[in-house]
Amino acid sequence: MSAPVVVVGAGLSALRTAESLRKNGYDGPIRVLGEEPHLPYNRPPLSKQVLAGGIEVEELAFPMRASVSDVDWNLGVEVVRSDLAAGILTTADNRTIPMSALVVASGIRPRQLPIPGPQKGRLLLRTIEDALHVRGRMSAGIRLGILGSGFIGCEVAATARGLGCEVDIVSLDSEPMIRPLGPDLGAGMRTHHEQHGVRFHLGRTISQFTGDDQVTGAILDDGTHLETDLMIEAVGSVANTEWLDGNDLDLGNGVLTDGYLSVVHSPIPAVAVGDVARHPNALFPGEPLRIEHWSMPTDMGKLAGKTLAALLAGKKPEGSPFTSLPSFWSDQYTWNIQSFGIPGAASEYRLVEGTYDGDCIVEYHDSSGLIGVIGVNRTAELLPYRRRLLARYS
Repeated sequence: MSAPVVVVGAGLSALRTAESLRKNGYDGPIRVLGEEPHLPYNRPPLSKQVLAGGIEVEELAFPMRASVSDVDWNLGVEVVRSDLAAGILTTADNRTIPMSALVVASGIRPRQLPIPGPQKGRLLLRTIEDALHVRGRMSAGIRLGILGSGFIGCEVAATARGLGCEVDIVSLDSEPMIRPLGPDLGAGMRTHHEQHGVRFHLGRTISQFTGDDQVTGAILDDGTHLETDLMIEAVGSVANTEWLDGNDLDLGNGVLTDGYLSVVHSPIPAVAVGDVARHPNALFPGEPLRIEHWSMPTDMGKLAGKTLAALLAGKKPEGSPFTSLPSFWSDQYTWNIQSFGIPGAASEYRLVEGTYDGDCIVEYHDSSGLIGVIGVNRTAELLPYRRRLLARYS
């Protein structure tokens, strides 16, 4: 039997790529290697419903279609090295795994800053185990410190306040969620959090954690001392690409692909999908981007499976290149933030309806025109914007 297509990573993008491989005619073996002990599951609820206790782990799993019932899922397996030219992967327990083709779906991990002080009690939020550990410690009166004011940090803060925790957010940014939202909408969202009792320490970072063996507080770079019972770090992510070192690939901020999600310079048929992929998008011509939005894995998996099936059949990919419209949403208190496009890449933005500290719609533009839109409690009214953004490629 020929060597399998090997998928490194067992998240949603891996599942959707396997489904697409089958749909597009590949009937050979598929082997998935996942570092976590779980089949693909839904991550966005980890910082919201799971922490609040409103959803159980079993409810997070994605259903499996009959078309992928024969996929070989190998969970709790870490890939540490690869030799693509030889078609070999090496695992942490020193097993070698042959492959005829590769799907890079290894995702991302939370970034941790090199801050001195005790290391025990520096908590991250990426996996089911992370969320369950944090949930077990969050209760009324707990003093929670959060390093980072992006979406994860702010969603955790909103959930924690709902549970009665005291919350301090420390961030170098001048406003929360400033990169995708911009300073004005970010300031509006800060107002909502402050009205719910969250304390912000903006333009600041942590210079040292305090405590003996366990983190019990943090000293900020202005000398402020925060006492904490729990410290969560949410300062961005790092693409999991180290296992691909030495293969002459472009691994700067993720794995570079072409417009069909084929890995550039790979000596064997290979595609990259999900948060780890840095790819062009024909809707937004320019530099390839790595986009960590929930909508992307499904769209990427569909095209990547089609691309890889063609390559394995000795053909070139056909049809349109990748043209997915990124989208995200975030629920914080009674506020629902919904976005289409890439607002974080805009050179200017404008408020078109409402107020920044209330219900609103904000447009984001660059020299090519509209590239993104964000609505706060305006989901239905964003649909015309979605159509406009999709019309950028025709």
